[in-house]
Formats: sequence, C-alpha cells, structure tokens
Amino acid sequence: MSNELITPNGGTLVDRMVHGDQAKSLADAAGSMPSITLTDKQACDLEMIAIGAFSPLEGFVGPEDFVSICKTMKTADGTAWPIPITLSVDDDVKATLSEGGQAALHHRDGTLMAVIDIKSIYAHDKALEIPSVFRTEDEAHPGVKAVMDEGDWCVGGPIHVLTVTPEHEPGEQFTDHRLAPAQTRAAFAEKGWRTVAAFQTRNPIHRAHEYLCKCSQEICDGLLIHPLVGETKPGDIPADVRMNCYETIIDHYFVDDRTMLSVMPAAMRYAGPREAVLHALVRQNYGVTHFIVGRDHAGVGDYYGTYDAQNIFDEFASGDIDVIPLKFEHAAWSNKAQGMVSSKTFPKLENDQIFLSGTKVRDLLAKGERPPAEFSRPEVADVLIEWATSEAAAPTA
Repeated sequence: MSNELITPNGGTLVDRMVHGDQAKSLADAAGSMPSITLTDKQACDLEMIAIGAFSPLEGFVGPEDFVSICKTMKTADGTAWPIPITLSVDDDVKATLSEGGQAALHHRDGTLMAVIDIKSIYAHDKALEIPSVFRTEDEAHPGVKAVMDEGDWCVGGPIHVLTVTPEHEPGEQFTDHRLAPAQTRAAFAEKGWRTVAAFQTRNPIHRAHEYLCKCSQEICDGLLIHPLVGETKPGDIPADVRMNCYETIIDHYFVDDRTMLSVMPAAMRYAGPREAVLHALVRQNYGVTHFIVGRDHAGVGDYYGTYDAQNIFDEFASGDIDVIPLKFEHAAWSNKAQGMVSSKTFPKLENDQIFLSGTKVRDLLAKGERPPAEFSRPEVADVLIEWATSEAAAPTA
C-alpha cells in the first residue's frame, strides 16, 4: 500500500492565506475599499476556505457553481461539492460593490479578515438553494431560516485572507486543537497513519458514539475525533463544554497513540444528507480516508429519514468521492448481550436496549444525576452535570 496520503478534493489543497508584504499591502489598500461585514456563518466559511478545508474552493462561489452545486452536487467543472458556499449581501451593501473591483471583509467585531476579488454579483436564488440543499422549505428548519434571513445578492470571487482569528472575538478559540488540513496531514504522516477514520460530532460522545469510533479504529490506523466548533443553533451544548467531554473520554477510554483530537471551525447547516457529503469531503481534505456516517447525520427534527445521510453517497459515481463512508446502524447497549449492539449484530428484544432521549438526559443532568453507565461514561457525565447544574442555576434574562 502507498504511504501517500489521500488526495484532497479536486486534486490540490488550497491555501488562501497571505503573509508578509502582500498582507501589509492588502491591509493598507483595504481602507479605501467597500466593506462587507461577515455573518458568523460567513466568517466560519471564510476560515474553511482559507485553510483549504473547503478545497477546491478558492473563494465564495459564483453563479455557475451556485446553480451546478444546487442541481447536481458538483461544481461547474464536475468536482463533487454538495452545498454552495455563498457570500450574501443586502441591497445597501450591493450598491457599494462593482464586478471587477475588490471589497474588504470584516468580522463583526471590526477585524479585517480578508479581501475578495469580485468576479460576480448575482441574485441569491433561494428558491433553488433551499429545497435543493435542505429538502424542505419549512422556515422552522434552522438551516432554511438562516438562508431566508440572508441577503438577496451573492458576491462571488477568490479571497485573500489576512487572518482567521478575530481580534476581539469572545470565547475559546481552541488554538491548541485548531489544526488546518496541512497540519493534520503532517501529523498523520508523522504517526505513520495511512488510513484514518474521522468522527464528526456536535454533541458529547456517549457510549453508542464510542462504539462507532472503536469499530473504526479496528479497521484503520488511527482515529480523528473532529468536533465542529463553528456556529451552531441555540440550545446546542457550548463548544468549550463539549471539548472538555472529548478530552475526558479520550484520557480515560481511548488509546493515546491511535487517537487524535482536532476541531473543525465550520458552521452547522443542519442539511442532513447533503451536509454528510460536505463533512466527508472536508475530512478528505484533512487527510482522512474513512468517514463515520451514523444515524441521521447532520439532521435536525424529523426532516430526514434515519439513513438518508448514508444513502446519498450512492448517488455519486465511483471516483467522485475518494473518502470511504463507514455506514453504521443505530447502536445501543443491550442488557442481554451485555454490550453495545446494532440491528446487524444482535436481535432486537423487547425492553432490552437502553435508549434515552435528549430531553431525558438533560433532565437527569440538570438534577445532578448521571445517566446510566450503559448510556454515558461517568467521567463524561460529571463534566456535563457541572455545566447543566450551573446553567440551571443561572438567572434568566
């Protein structure tokens, strides 16, 4: 087997960061350019483009790629890509821009993040994007609502990025774990990992998740636990709490030299099947060869079928996506088997498997009670209890 790591999506790992004299020149010129203030999602997207996580994208998509991605899950040149990465603006901002010009991209805290070469300004076809990407037009869906709230114009073009770290952004940046794709690839090579499985999560890891991870470790050289720490919806557990959970479970229950923790600074879109493909392609760019796709990956509510996020990979031809999806059934603890099982490995018996709803788990945590050890490791539960009890005790606004 070749020691070479998997090829990035599109063939080349993009790097849109600028340094030294070029960065100084752009920063000096930005003061006289029209300005666009990025939303939280757009700031996440900018970082993902800049570091190559969204390869082959070199900037925000233009109209040809926008239409092609929505209709075919491929860019205009035929590269697999399931969700258009757009820079949307409103009428007032659009009036300040011109095709062929440039604009300065600022974080909402005022930090100059990048400059975009404006190749196109086009109408934001939400009537095409929303049903294509989300398979629903229900504005109760958080991803649909986010697009509906965006501007009615899109600005396309390559970006030149000065920084991905806002100067005044509150909260944890996870600097020690914020590794770009080039860095994870270097780490895999140093560890001698030729095959790597990645686990995507926006929640703490419970026993079923742990089971999926360890099944993957049996067939791959290493495991990348790769939590999403960009913009999520209200009600999701804060990223710093989740990171504490990941570090805790790795310390107690994983083999150190076969496990790696790194964060992915992407925003959640809750697009279910299409987002599963996006997450897989992004991990390919990080150097991952196998990607865990479990029950209702990247879903929300009841908008998607239980295994729609697995079945969508079958819509691509051989060679479109190099990373291998690892399609897992729903897993749970079986009292009869005295271990984790799925419908593939053990017959389903009445009142045998332990399954708790998210609401039930939150209620237990808020009362300072651990969920059953068959559902959650006690060390992780204690981290969550500390958070949940302090949140429950906090005064409401």
